[in-house]
Amino acid sequence: MTDAFVHPYIPNTAPATKQAMLDAVGATSTEEFYADVPAELRLGRPLDLPAPLLAEQDLARHVRGLLAKNRSTDERLSFLGHGTYHHYVPAVVDEVITRSEFLTAYAGEPYEDHGRFQALFQYQSLMAELLAMDVVNVPTYDGYQATATGLAMAGRITGRRRVLVASDVLPAKYSKVLDFVRVHLDLEVVATVNGTADVAGLASRLGDDVAAVWVETPSVTGAVEASLATIAEAAHAAGAILVVGTDPIGYGVLTPPAEQGADIVCGDIQSLGLHQWYGGAHGGFIAVADDPTFVMEMPSRLFGLATTDVPGEVGFGDVAYERTSFALREEGKEWVGTAAALWGIAAGVYLALMGPQGMRDLGELLLARTRYAQLRLAAIPGVALGDDALHLREFTIDVSGAGLTARGVVEALRGQGIEPGVVLGEHTLVVCVTELTSQADIDRLATALAGLASGAGTDATTTTTEEQNA
Repeated sequence: MTDAFVHPYIPNTAPATKQAMLDAVGATSTEEFYADVPAELRLGRPLDLPAPLLAEQDLARHVRGLLAKNRSTDERLSFLGHGTYHHYVPAVVDEVITRSEFLTAYAGEPYEDHGRFQALFQYQSLMAELLAMDVVNVPTYDGYQATATGLAMAGRITGRRRVLVASDVLPAKYSKVLDFVRVHLDLEVVATVNGTADVAGLASRLGDDVAAVWVETPSVTGAVEASLATIAEAAHAAGAILVVGTDPIGYGVLTPPAEQGADIVCGDIQSLGLHQWYGGAHGGFIAVADDPTFVMEMPSRLFGLATTDVPGEVGFGDVAYERTSFALREEGKEWVGTAAALWGIAAGVYLALMGPQGMRDLGELLLARTRYAQLRLAAIPGVALGDDALHLREFTIDVSGAGLTARGVVEALRGQGIEPGVVLGEHTLVVCVTELTSQADIDRLATALAGLASGAGTDATTTTTEEQNA
């Protein structure tokens, strides 16, 4: 052994090897490689890692110990959503996607697997039927990317820069979309009124430089946009494109955005047969009408019936492949990487199992459970709903009238085995219910919260912001 640690599996950690590489590029230290990273973003200290584990069994034990700290939403009563949802996943979904022919390829990517092409074509067809659209892509990484791409498409089609954001957007999603589009698009937030779009305020800011109006429905608080048709009419009158970010789980009962004037519909398929999994399996969808203006701006892979080298013979394959960066490389309109194809197959299995009636029943159940939870929690003295909009699956409550803080409520109820929601503000909590949340579960949350509101909780529920940050 030498004084400097040399990793047993990474030979380039040897001091002489590291120095040789630095000499080859003319650098004095590895710090020079990070010169473009602002100092305030650097950690400034070594990572908090354990001492080197030389034996594989020691590493395995260490990792198992870290994983054992996790608590899944199957183990606790959970009202957590905020982008990743606890829906029921039929057993056959997991059975299909863990078959070796689907699981072994890199990230579920299809390449030249025609059986996989057909499965994804069927997924696209089912999604198109649910969304009342003609063309749906093979899933992108996640809904964040899909929404950013939808806005970028609008910018390319119109040749404009301004995007009006008409809804309350999940902060993490807004951040990632902004990172993706800020070089060529400018996002302007139009404050909402009572949970949904301020139609008059939005109309006053429309002009011939607006590329798109971006609407999220349901919004970050679960509010369903009721004025989508009016927004679409105003956007189109200004020559702008209406991009709607959404979750497809409710369209067995809600009117799809496409039937209200949306030009590009995008979002995440996590709700459709994908587990919550400590952060979720995610895949993004983009849906458009069968219009070359929009289809040829889609960078993602599309599968359909394609001709072969044999005259008169067709098979499942890429459609309009020349759109993609796979075909055009650096001349592509937008880079496209690995698709979340395996999750598309999972969602396809889920939709095939549910069928139109199953999705309708699920949508009605989600609306009913959401409303029941709203009424039960709003009946607690000092607890108020955040707005009067129609909500699907999620809604906000304000606990300030009960002398509570949102973080205090979370800490107190977590001690009772309940995750009551996600903290959105000092006194605001986002509560999520799904078909897996029973009436008894909602009653349990209401009883526990009522106990806190009546003064039966701990002192932690009424701490000030300063005390929380101390």
